[in-house]
Amino acid sequence: MEIREYLRILRKRGWIILLVAAIAVGSAFVFSKLQTPVWKASARVSINPARPDFGLTQSAKILLRNYVANMYTTTWAQRVIARLSLDLTPERLKSMTIIASDDSRLIIQVDVKDYDPHQAQSIADEWAQLLVEWREQENAKLRKEDRVYAQRLENATVGLHSPKLKINLAAGGILGLILGGLIVFFLEWLEAGIIRTREDMERFVGLPVLGAIPSEGR
Repeated sequence: MEIREYLRILRKRGWIILLVAAIAVGSAFVFSKLQTPVWKASARVSINPARPDFGLTQSAKILLRNYVANMYTTTWAQRVIARLSLDLTPERLKSMTIIASDDSRLIIQVDVKDYDPHQAQSIADEWAQLLVEWREQENAKLRKEDRVYAQRLENATVGLHSPKLKINLAAGGILGLILGGLIVFFLEWLEAGIIRTREDMERFVGLPVLGAIPSEGR
């Protein structure tokens, strides 16, 4: 199909593509506004070996995942609930929480998603604080040169997790344009071979039309 043919289709039915895209964007906007905002709080804890020794540092990296496993337990969730007097079950709290380690930076990050941004921040901070206290207890059993410390880098940061309005609008617009284009080309396919106008005849036979017989009654 030539570019000229595409341009003809766009001039004829481009409004359909724009209309479908506008409906999709509007739907995405309404959908986003109807969603209850979910907030995410993130707290980071730095894991620091007592001495800059390669062996101790490598051991700390290996133990990071073990620390994460210890943190993400029902017991720790119960402690957070008790300290903050939360009306949550340990299973519910764990479903709201993601704990992950970054071996390259010796960081453990606690992410908490909640409808209440202040509660999400409190939970993330408390879970991180439990790690700091746990390491202090474990270090008390070790010699100073063998200790691994946990230090909170800062208070938990909070940001909107969902809905992401701009992303939803962009996705709705793109999907609308694609759907509108499919509708237009489907309509063109249905009309393929149907001759209604002089232009249709010229496209069909590939020759210019020199004249036409007027329809009866004209």
